Amino acid sequence: MSLKIRVYSDFVCPFCYIGEKPLMEAIEGKDVELEWMPFELRPEPVEPLSPNSDYIQTVWQQSVKPLSARFGVNMELPDIDPIPRTHLAHEGYQYAKEQGKALEYVKAVFSAYWQEGKNISDIAVLSEAAEKIGLNKEEFRAALETRRYKDVHQQALRHAYEEANVTAVPTFIIGSRMLRGLHTKEMIEKIILEQTESAEDVIGKSCSIDRC
Repeated sequence: MSLKIRVYSDFVCPFCYIGEKPLMEAIEGKDVELEWMPFELRPEPVEPLSPNSDYIQTVWQQSVKPLSARFGVNMELPDIDPIPRTHLAHEGYQYAKEQGKALEYVKAVFSAYWQEGKNISDIAVLSEAAEKIGLNKEEFRAALETRRYKDVHQQALRHAYEEANVTAVPTFIIGSRMLRGLHTKEMIEKIILEQTESAEDVIGKSCSIDRC
């Protein structure tokens, strides 16, 4: 049975974007089931931040740039003020998930924001990203315009906040272990190995009614 990994993330979180690389490297060739889980850092009515604020500029210069260089991730701070809301991008994810394109969509939206500097609160931008991965552009646009997945997204947020107790992103739930924040490939691999060996141990030494 494959090991389940859930990744709680928001599209405008720079450490989520950086963290995707070591995660994908760590799971390569392994029997894992990866599921991306929505999280909003600043949901309405919380005021969005400005990329030009002292806080964001300090975080970018002192944390994001050094870490992106360390992990080999090319990215730029988008010049979009304020930082985009992400509820529509997450609702689009629910459509992509139904179409079997969940992870491809996540990569496309991350790239649109951190590589191309596009406003991912714009339905047109999101529709273009969806089209690039083979989704029906018009169906996707209609789903966002009618807010078809609003309730599904809100349910996903409630799960993150209330059931999974996620308070910051990225958060990785690997089997029964929770990793908060950005981690190296080696650390993620270590947890995967521990969880896999633990699962095998339980199965290998269990007894049924008929035999041990």
